[in-house]
Amino acid sequence: MPTLSRVKPKLTFNKAIAGFFIFLHLGALLAFFPFAFSWSAVALMFFMHWLTASIGICFGYHRYLTHRGMDLPQWVANVIVFCGSLACQNGPIKWVAHHRMHHAGSDTERDPHSAKNSLWWAHLGWMLYKHPEFDNEKTIQNYSKDISDNKFYQFLEKNYIKNQFILGFIFLAIGGLPWVVWGIFLRIVLVYHGTWFVNSAAHAFGYKNFKLENDLSTNCWWVAILAYGEGWHNNHHAFPKSAQHGLRPMELDLTWIAIWTLKKIGLAKNIRVAKVKRSPISSNFDSAFEGEMIKQAA
Repeated sequence: MPTLSRVKPKLTFNKAIAGFFIFLHLGALLAFFPFAFSWSAVALMFFMHWLTASIGICFGYHRYLTHRGMDLPQWVANVIVFCGSLACQNGPIKWVAHHRMHHAGSDTERDPHSAKNSLWWAHLGWMLYKHPEFDNEKTIQNYSKDISDNKFYQFLEKNYIKNQFILGFIFLAIGGLPWVVWGIFLRIVLVYHGTWFVNSAAHAFGYKNFKLENDLSTNCWWVAILAYGEGWHNNHHAFPKSAQHGLRPMELDLTWIAIWTLKKIGLAKNIRVAKVKRSPISSNFDSAFEGEMIKQAA
């Protein structure tokens, strides 16, 4: 990975992003009004939450595109990554680049959302400012060379907002305003904060299976629930390429269940996973494990 400079940059407040976030959160508040409620809308929200967060972001953007934790047929990859774009968290190219920057300089000045700055910064603040280096097109390109030439990913990068509007009109036609409020606004906001808690809370609360130098990542059980297994973040930082994040029996990883299912039907192959065991040189629960990567052929 390229090395980012350590000169403190001048940040520019991004009014468009701030306005977009406010717009989405205000729209989500309509869910509290009776005219925007239906049980079918609630069911839609839960389904779309799982589809865009677990399948799209956690599986597609993160464990597949960013870390290449498994091999997928291109059509399967395209479907899953498309679901990720519907989470409205940037297109796949920029998302992957930013996450790789995070791993390259976790919790340092080279991390786009270092928790050492503050939990607010890690959770949301970093997205409200345009960074001259992290958001630089050349830097994005350098961190996403393996995917940035893919025409479908380029399409999603340019059109993920437009696709969300198209989806909104489809929901409006089928289920009226409640489907838009619950299936678009509330769903996006809940997925946002579930993802953002991985950057903030999972760098502050919980326990550690692995001692990592200058790394604040933790295993946070409630973030793991909200983010479909992504809350086992200390495990992930210890073994970024592992497609399974919950590495101990008590660490439920719902996204791993989807990956395992695709493996069983032959659509996911060469799955990289970490296997852990208690370290013989540690007597404490915290940071008491060691492990190794293995590859599971389909």
